[in-house]
Amino acid sequence: MASRPDFELPAYSPRHLLTLGLFVFGMDSLAYSGMTRRRDWVHVRTERHGARAASQFIGPGVDRITLAGLLVPEIHGGYADLARLVEMADSGDDWPLVDGLGTVLGQFHIVAIDSDLISIMAGGIPRAVDFTIDLDRVD
Repeated sequence: MASRPDFELPAYSPRHLLTLGLFVFGMDSLAYSGMTRRRDWVHVRTERHGARAASQFIGPGVDRITLAGLLVPEIHGGYADLARLVEMADSGDDWPLVDGLGTVLGQFHIVAIDSDLISIMAGGIPRAVDFTIDLDRVD
């Protein structure tokens, strides 16, 4: 009889990528193809005569997550998904960010949304939207 591990993997949906507040990034809605996270730590320097500057660690600095992807409404998602994120950014609120396995990454707010409209069709409707979303941690 095989031994059972001491832990249980959480139940998750392979279609669920990330949740920001109540907005779900997923294979059915706004899927991103890349996620970059950059974390900084702050060190303050004080100049000294005849010696190198003294350095003191102050604490954590900026924690930024950048999501990049391509929205193709003919395949998945819709233009309303990006519009909803713009509404969330306009509110100025911070939102819990949770990955697909249930790990809470912290409280984040939206600081930038870049979108490039690709292959414009009749009526000025894009066939696809290349997007980038920047989130900064606030907790």
